[in-house]
Amino acid sequence: MTTINGKRNGDIIHPMRTHGHTGQNGTRKLHYNGLNQQMTSHEQPKSSYEQVPLHTACFTYLGFYLLMILGYINQLFFTPKVATEKHRDGYVPLYDAFEKFYLRYVYRRVKDCWNRPICSVPGSEVVLKDRITKDYGWSFEFTGTETKCLNLGSYNYLGFAQNEGPCADDSEECIRTYGLAACSPRRELGTNPLHTELESLTAKFLGVEDAIVFGMGFATNSLNIPTLITPGCLVVSDEKNHASIILGLRLSGATPKVFKHNNMNDLERVLRESIIAGQPGSGKPWKKILIIVEGVFSMEGSIVKLPEIIALKKKYKAYVYLDEAHSIGATGPSGRGILEYYGVDPNDIDILMGTFTKSFGSAGGYIAGNKKLINFLRVHSHAHCYASSMSPPVTQQILTSMKIILGLDGSSEGQNRISQLARNTRYFRKRLAQIGVITYGHEDSPVVPMLVYLFSKIGAVVRTLTSKNIAVVGVGFPATPIMEGRIRFCLSAAHTKEQLDYALAVIDDISDTLGLKYSRKAKDLNPIPY
Repeated sequence: MTTINGKRNGDIIHPMRTHGHTGQNGTRKLHYNGLNQQMTSHEQPKSSYEQVPLHTACFTYLGFYLLMILGYINQLFFTPKVATEKHRDGYVPLYDAFEKFYLRYVYRRVKDCWNRPICSVPGSEVVLKDRITKDYGWSFEFTGTETKCLNLGSYNYLGFAQNEGPCADDSEECIRTYGLAACSPRRELGTNPLHTELESLTAKFLGVEDAIVFGMGFATNSLNIPTLITPGCLVVSDEKNHASIILGLRLSGATPKVFKHNNMNDLERVLRESIIAGQPGSGKPWKKILIIVEGVFSMEGSIVKLPEIIALKKKYKAYVYLDEAHSIGATGPSGRGILEYYGVDPNDIDILMGTFTKSFGSAGGYIAGNKKLINFLRVHSHAHCYASSMSPPVTQQILTSMKIILGLDGSSEGQNRISQLARNTRYFRKRLAQIGVITYGHEDSPVVPMLVYLFSKIGAVVRTLTSKNIAVVGVGFPATPIMEGRIRFCLSAAHTKEQLDYALAVIDDISDTLGLKYSRKAKDLNPIPY
């Protein structure tokens, strides 16, 4: 059995240390890095989850099933040669029947809206390589032309996805010193001084004892979760957690149980019932109990209710694994993530995970916590022992951007970017509410899903916005439930007010044409300050 620091049966990795005190009226005052924020137990995040109108729900299901029926008829009578595999007699099919059908006859109809090649950095604007299809989406060919679009689809929260400036200059100089890659795992010949510096700076940034970095964000979850938990452990996971977390749970062999998204009552129910029942079959106590949540949920735009989760963790003696892929750098007064956003002591979270792909304009991920946890991962993590180490210029990009965020470059640029992102987020969300579309998520989340519901409308919105030089991401089934097709806007500190105003004007216009103004909430018609 794999354990952390030799502990099992729900022991906590480190002694729990609570900072702060309880004031009058049950107000909990928390202190973190000079912040002095007050939160009451009855405070709720300012999130929006408006229900779909009944007639829209009916048309959504009707349209989707009609699309499926037409697809089956198409498959039965008009199977094109490009969809027929040759010389495969005796082979087991690579895909199951429904998956193959869905890709060919449903997804193919809107395939042009995804996987679009780009030929620029994904900054506030992005250059798309134009392509066309002459066989209804079975294949594509480039036209040789390009289109510059306002980029509302990339995770460039703080605007560091640039090919000029200090980050680019430092990364270029780094190549001259360390080369492009070590071509070796960290445990062998793949560690250089940049990795050590980044781990030390990341720990300082997060306010914890130590950190370990990895070359791939997805692998940070999928290869480290199995290192920390084994069969006989219980994992209580939010139903909206990322695919990398789900894969890590499957590889671990632990028992996963899911609770309703951001629903603390359901989380406590699952914890209580699972502890009473014990391990399946034997009824033995769980070796470890791990609660896994994200800081900002990438598909919902919601922010985790972290203080309540910490309270449940302490009550049931569980561990907490917090994925801050979309919140580190993008939330908190100085960009230190959800812990700073809530004024939570970092020592109350057992395992801090995050990625460098969003706010830092780079690649890779980290796990941070106390030294015993990180030393355990340095010895046992497959991502540390076997995967190729983080490329030197990638590492340097993170170091430079993190120093800018911390103000170690001697300027206020980092703080200005954080403030700009918060300003853009609030302004964009409030203006969308004025337009009358339904959005999901927290008012401080830079991930802004706009619900369009119908599968056909996803394609129509993406194509129309592209024709207006606005690049966005459409998301539908199976990435979301059938009923919740959406357009996901990702805001950045690099966006100007003029760019956002242009996008909002176009969204307002097409919302009338395509019928996207589903919201029934009262509109605030007063001008929204920027």
